[in-house]
Amino acid sequence: MKFAFCTCVQIGLSCMEAIYRVGGKLDLIVTLKDEKAKKKSGRIYVDEFAEKHGIPVLKINHVNDAEVIEALKEHQIDWFFIIGWSQIASAETINTPNKGAIGAHPTLLPEGRGRAAIPWAIIKGLTKTGVSFFKMDEGVDTGPILGQYEIPLAAGETATVLYEKVNQAHILLIEKIWEDLAADRVEATVQDESKATYWEGRTPTDGELNLRMTVLEADTLVRATTHPYPGAYLMDEGVKKIIWRGRIVSTLPKQLPVNEWAIQFSDGVYVAEEWEIAD
Repeated sequence: MKFAFCTCVQIGLSCMEAIYRVGGKLDLIVTLKDEKAKKKSGRIYVDEFAEKHGIPVLKINHVNDAEVIEALKEHQIDWFFIIGWSQIASAETINTPNKGAIGAHPTLLPEGRGRAAIPWAIIKGLTKTGVSFFKMDEGVDTGPILGQYEIPLAAGETATVLYEKVNQAHILLIEKIWEDLAADRVEATVQDESKATYWEGRTPTDGELNLRMTVLEADTLVRATTHPYPGAYLMDEGVKKIIWRGRIVSTLPKQLPVNEWAIQFSDGVYVAEEWEIAD
């Protein structure tokens, strides 16, 4: 079996490193041209890894470029991983490899198709989430499941911690299914459409707090939108104040450390322990 990997972020590089840890190999890496997306959060360069393992690299503008299709054919690629990549792959791109293309989604599909999976898992109060690898089709996160890894959610889970758990789950899952993929014995399970849910994309404005919220709603939104996301915020006399971390208290404190800020919501008090005024 021959494999290619398309990525330009750290989780993709971590997955490729995991493949080699379990004795696997890649026949091609596809990544962005060096001059593109220099300011992209988490942008990485694959050159050192590729040189170390003798893997050819194709640097592109878009995953659907004709040169990608040609390279997949030239290298006779069976499976094409597309992980940590924001561009939408065309039907031609995902159908060119002999077996298909593999995508990853940070939920236990078919639950939570769509966007903003980490914030939504916290906002919705889930007790578990996970990562799914699936054979890509022309739908949004609709293809047959190739493997899943479950992540329990703790009380008070934050986006920062869950983001790291999700990244680690990608690595553990690729290690788990690699042998079956390489031996061509991986089983694809069709998703149960009756259980499918869709989560909408989120924008920074969805993190706005208002004093009519319950204190629990405020705390949940802060935890769901903290780093690496834009953060929850409160407009205070025309000033945008971003809250990264805080705690619920039973009564309004008489005195707080100089850098903390007490906010009275509809049914309780929230103390912002880490906050800043937006630029």
